[in-house]
Amino acid sequence: QVQLVESGGSSVQPGGSLRLSCAASGFTLDVYAIAWFRQAPGKEREGVSCISSSDGSTHYADSVKGRFTISGDNAKNTAYLQMNSLKPEDTAVYYCAVALGVRCSWRGGDYYGMDYWGKGTLVTVSS
Repeated sequence: QVQLVESGGSSVQPGGSLRLSCAASGFTLDVYAIAWFRQAPGKEREGVSCISSSDGSTHYADSVKGRFTISGDNAKNTAYLQMNSLKPEDTAVYYCAVALGVRCSWRGGDYYGMDYWGKGTLVTVSS
């Protein structure tokens, strides 16, 4: 009964900032990975960022590197995505997902091996 609940999505102007939260529950493993994905209308889902609980290592897609920061609170099983300098092309539904017992795995331009997914939160960036 693993559950992931995203929050923090909103409508902002270009250049603005948002912080998304992903609260995970239903598991007690110390080793896991939480990743953020996004999907814009008419586009494929893409990996955005991932954090590994074991060592706190992070990874970012090139499209968001330098603007987004992922962080985690192991005690709360919660991950955050701080999004700065937002652009219209960042508009999408943002999903978090968790992979149990493993670290972040990036292959073929995306993260793989996610076991559970949240329902998403909408981020809209427009003037």
